[in-house]
Amino acid sequence: MDMQQLLVAGLAFLAVGGLGVAFLEPILSGANRAEKRQAALSDSRARRKAIEETGTRRKQIAESLKELEQRQKAVKLTLEQRFEQAGVAWTRKTFIFISIGCALVLAMALLLITRQPILALGGLVVGGFGLPRWNLTRMAKKRQKKFIEEFPNAIEAIVRGIKSGLPLNDCFRLIATEARDPLKSEFRSVVESQTMGIAIGDACEKIYERVPLSEVNFFAIVIQIQAKSGGNLGEILMNLSKVIRDRRKLRDKVDAMSMEAKSSAMIIGALPFLVGSLVYMGSPDYISLLWTTKAGQIGLGACVAIMGVGILTMRNMINFDI
Repeated sequence: MDMQQLLVAGLAFLAVGGLGVAFLEPILSGANRAEKRQAALSDSRARRKAIEETGTRRKQIAESLKELEQRQKAVKLTLEQRFEQAGVAWTRKTFIFISIGCALVLAMALLLITRQPILALGGLVVGGFGLPRWNLTRMAKKRQKKFIEEFPNAIEAIVRGIKSGLPLNDCFRLIATEARDPLKSEFRSVVESQTMGIAIGDACEKIYERVPLSEVNFFAIVIQIQAKSGGNLGEILMNLSKVIRDRRKLRDKVDAMSMEAKSSAMIIGALPFLVGSLVYMGSPDYISLLWTTKAGQIGLGACVAIMGVGILTMRNMINFDI
């Protein structure tokens, strides 16, 4: 009897000891710590790889946007396309009437002020061919600036809608009703084009014709590819939104850093005209020799030419391409 009890006790002791060794051996040998270190390293590598992939995607998007901008500069626009980009409902006939009116007003003003037919003829050319086109370009740039300020918000709204399960068409409808112009009108035209049977990719491509920005072109290309072959549209659009915001931050930073140089250039450029106006108000007979005598006209023409070269040089020095 005692022998059996000893045998049972010995076997129980061996069993408990084996279980203890099985459970405590990884802790005592440091295997658990090694596994945790390996898991942490693998997680950090995976995280680092994901960050590098995201950075690579953003860099590729930025490079693609740069290439699209360079292609866009080589495209010549028709007059009707200029009207669409400026957001005005003009016709060619209306533009011709406006050009004739600007030419006549500027020519008459110069003729009354200077009594010089040559200067009046120059004002006729500038007013007829320069001012209307310059005004269209200024209106188009102003519209593009408003569009690009709201565009990242619209893209992020599309991403949130896609992640919450909304169809892409409903996301576009939401922007067409909630966004501000010109973004609102452009997306409304996309929604109206879809109701007429036009594919969403082709409708987005029409936006680029009215708002010729590389970001809009890239957005249209992404929508077209997703409509044909599928893909993770939310991730691509989110990267595009971040790239657009980074580019805008860089532009704002460059503008802030170059503001002093721009102010100096504006003051230097306006100084001759300001001094000339003050001298004319104080002693008109003294300064009128510049346009009443032959030598004065030659000197005035040379000064205008040199001043124009200086203004263009300063403009190129303070304008930066990003």
